Amino acid sequence: MPANAAARIDAVRRFNRFYTERIGVLGEGFLQSPFTLSEVRVLYELAHRPSTTAAELARDLGLDAGYLSRILRRFAQRGLIQRRRSKDDARQAILALGQRGKRAFAPLEQRQRNEVRALLGGLQDAEQERIVAAMRTIEELLCAESKPRPPYLLRTHQPGDIGWVISRHGALYAQEYGWDESFELLVGDIALNFLRNFDAKRERCWIAERAGSNVGCVFLVKKSEDVAQLRLLLVEPEARGLGVGRRLVEECIAFARRSRYERIVLWTNDVLHAARHIYKSAGFELTGEEPHHSFGRDLVGQYWELAL
Repeated sequence: MPANAAARIDAVRRFNRFYTERIGVLGEGFLQSPFTLSEVRVLYELAHRPSTTAAELARDLGLDAGYLSRILRRFAQRGLIQRRRSKDDARQAILALGQRGKRAFAPLEQRQRNEVRALLGGLQDAEQERIVAAMRTIEELLCAESKPRPPYLLRTHQPGDIGWVISRHGALYAQEYGWDESFELLVGDIALNFLRNFDAKRERCWIAERAGSNVGCVFLVKKSEDVAQLRLLLVEPEARGLGVGRRLVEECIAFARRSRYERIVLWTNDVLHAARHIYKSAGFELTGEEPHHSFGRDLVGQYWELAL
């Protein structure tokens, strides 16, 4: 064991004691609610997943199956959850929050947001960013113990990235779909407008990078105070199959929820099968279609939406 290992262990334990006290998890009821911390954690997952199973919850939360079963039984007795049999496996029950469960969770969600807002409120923006970055580092490094680290990294845009986004959209869509330069012009308008009007608090561009090269991107922009728009999802051919597109969309959804948007909308075309599969898997629903002639091709445009 390294000579300073004991000091590191003491430092981690000291931070754990400090942080658990600061966020108020030591009381009998979490946030002065009738629920324990574990129960609130399960409620959170049920509230933020379209549907799930007890097995998935136990695995993802690291909970003992019997302990989780008792929590779910109490939720069912209070009328907080709904169960239905899985169409794929009759032995599995699909779980979701019922209306009573949503009403019970809503004030807890708001209270937690208020607590974190108060925790960060006395700090400058740069200090808040330092805290968030440190938390992200802890999460990524500790997750690496139980999951293989993805062979790419995600970051926000840097000088030069927007030019790459425009260039690669133009080249790749011409190569794979035969679209003409009017598509590159559209991408240029979207990307440059993002730079001109960038709202760092409510908008993001993520770049996926692998071995020092950009291999993917996505944008989340403000359409209105309540609605965000997902735009310009792209994954380079050599990075496909690594989960880059799915991860980029997940980042958009997580950021939109943190930014208090109520829904995300997007526009795509029916020939983009891989992107449509990612959107559907993430919970987006197709809300409309219309034929159009654009980029030198006859296409069918599609409108998708995700309620947050």
